[in-house]
Amino acid sequence: MWNLILRVAGSSAGIWLASEFVNGVRVSGNWKTYLLIGAVLGVINFFIKPILDTLALPLKILTLGLFSLIINMVLVWLVDIAFVELVIIGLAPLFWTTALVWLANFILQKWLPAK
Repeated sequence: MWNLILRVAGSSAGIWLASEFVNGVRVSGNWKTYLLIGAVLGVINFFIKPILDTLALPLKILTLGLFSLIINMVLVWLVDIAFVELVIIGLAPLFWTTALVWLANFILQKWLPAK
């Protein structure tokens, strides 16, 4: 449960950072919108991403792990499609948004490890 909470917090923080610092990313709404988008992205990363990682294992081995970046970008893109409040225009802002979400999740997982 703690890991899911950290993923939701990291995803919310990553989306907020992207909307503040990445040109081409816009979120219309208040903090509740960031929390809702982060919750959906965190739940997708928690439940669906391990299944996708397992299915794409041969491609990940072939590309030395770079295919996991494509999987993460597709998940962020799907959340972008699902929420009207989140607008990501272009491939470069999608990449940087994905990188910031990953970084926020990584930092939270290292600073606040599972109990």
